[in-house]
Amino acid sequence: MRFEPGETSKDDAERGELADRFARLADLYVGDAFGAVHRKHASVFDLPGKLPHAVGGLVLTEVEVLRKLTAEPARPYAVALGGSKVSDKLGVIDNLLGTADRLLIGGGMVFTFLKAKGYEVGSSLLENDQLDTVRGYLERAEREGVEIVLPVDVVAAEKFAADAPHAAVDVDAIPADRMGLDIGPKSQALFAEKIADTRTVFWNGPMGVFEMEPYADGTRALAQALIDSDAFTVVGGGDSAAAVRALGFDESAFGHISTGGGASLEYLEGKDLPGIDALA
Repeated sequence: MRFEPGETSKDDAERGELADRFARLADLYVGDAFGAVHRKHASVFDLPGKLPHAVGGLVLTEVEVLRKLTAEPARPYAVALGGSKVSDKLGVIDNLLGTADRLLIGGGMVFTFLKAKGYEVGSSLLENDQLDTVRGYLERAEREGVEIVLPVDVVAAEKFAADAPHAAVDVDAIPADRMGLDIGPKSQALFAEKIADTRTVFWNGPMGVFEMEPYADGTRALAQALIDSDAFTVVGGGDSAAAVRALGFDESAFGHISTGGGASLEYLEGKDLPGIDALA
């Protein structure tokens, strides 16, 4: 379907024409692709309006789980966010500052937070255009009593490569010619401590470049902390779910692993999901 121009068109008529073609091939529509419900696509948004339709069991389960994270979650409620860019998580951070008790920040996005707090980050990934936004989040979190937990050390390497010389360094001592590629061992212990007493945890985004073994320990430690806790744990799809599988964890050890990274994040941002609205 993605090869059809009308599938992803922003023109309602073009999408509608493709949906009409799809509708002639079926008697009813069951929406069960949660990973696509945040897309206003012909097969996701327009087609259900042209056929008798129903919500699939997977979508029902996903929405039920996400409601537990947004409507009176059991507390303390911690959210662990990783991945490369702050800009990918702006909406969810903004919304979670009014919901979560703690935000644990790792991955490449953490260096924009560290820079906003006055640390030098060497050649680490940095979004200079987001520094003011991040400073605003830090100030708001302090006002509203939300604890933002940042790493106290990182694994810094000479270059982005598995065989590059690397070492754990404190965040106030990142060499100018090195880049942070994972949270360090002290941070792993800190994050585990911050998760240990929680009753609800949502995790989206790896803590480091887990695809390279020297930088996988942070993500591995976070996943283990979720398993060791008594909390209801939700892994938010995408790279986090891929990391769980790549690092050899038993998926059943987590409360729920979402099939939709983007969809789950947009739900937590408070956005309407077109594919869900179409099935109402």
